[in-house]
Amino acid sequence: MLTRRHIRVKIMQSLYAYFSSKEEDVLLAEKNMLNQFKEVLDLKSVITSLIIEIVSHAEGFLKDLKNKHLPTEDDLNPNRRFINNDVILSILDNNSLVCEAKRFTHIWTNNDHDIVMKLFKNIYQSKLYQIYVNEIDLNIEIDKRFLINALNEYILSHKLVHHILEENSICWIDDLPFVATIVMGEIKADIFTYNNNIFKERSDKKFTLKLFHDTISCSEEYDNVIIQFARDWDLERIALMDQILLKMAFTEILKMEELPVKVSMNEYIEISKYYGTEKSKLFINGLLDNAVKYFKSIGKIKKTGRGLI
Repeated sequence: MLTRRHIRVKIMQSLYAYFSSKEEDVLLAEKNMLNQFKEVLDLKSVITSLIIEIVSHAEGFLKDLKNKHLPTEDDLNPNRRFINNDVILSILDNNSLVCEAKRFTHIWTNNDHDIVMKLFKNIYQSKLYQIYVNEIDLNIEIDKRFLINALNEYILSHKLVHHILEENSICWIDDLPFVATIVMGEIKADIFTYNNNIFKERSDKKFTLKLFHDTISCSEEYDNVIIQFARDWDLERIALMDQILLKMAFTEILKMEELPVKVSMNEYIEISKYYGTEKSKLFINGLLDNAVKYFKSIGKIKKTGRGLI
């Protein structure tokens, strides 16, 4: 499920928590990290549960129209295109997916925000909704496009949704763009699955644990490398996040024989743009470049394949 980029980000967050707290129990830190990985899976179910709750509210809304004191013809025969959306029906027909999503229903229903009602009202009153429900063409591609647009424009971008996610997990807002991409990819493919394995391959979990543990165990060694190449900078003046990104890069370059050096360098330079300071990208780029040249000159980089150095 997770890409290597997202795996690196989750490890980075866990290492930041570990070094910030000066925690010495590495096994406890590992357990906390793996729990954070599981929360990515949970977030996917949380989003699915929100979709299900909005559809359920829509069903109740249409029933209420029929029970009005003086219902119109439209009230008595409401347009059910949204409720009968083929993509939504596919979700509701997937028992394992629905059962897992129901574990998180309380997040959306047990609060004072009336978030489900507000989201449906915004969608119902939108031009997007009116065009969709009055569309004559019943092609499933139109159903997919509507649901993706509704998620993008009215659901996952809503401030109250973000607020509720933050209340339930400190990681979910960071994970939301990635998980939303997965959900929308499943909508496009019309394939909905519940998989309790966060890692695509066994090698991904092995990569995760090795990167986490080796970065911690070699931290002091990497401190010396940073000091050596961060000219005129004391270690205490370098942002902790920058230190962690550099140490993770060193681990991949020096300890993981199957990974190309250039890939590792580019990954951490790119991650630094989003999680470092304004100057992190230039700082990390320059220091990694000089450190790698030095490592090569003393034969410290060992790779098993051609072109990896």
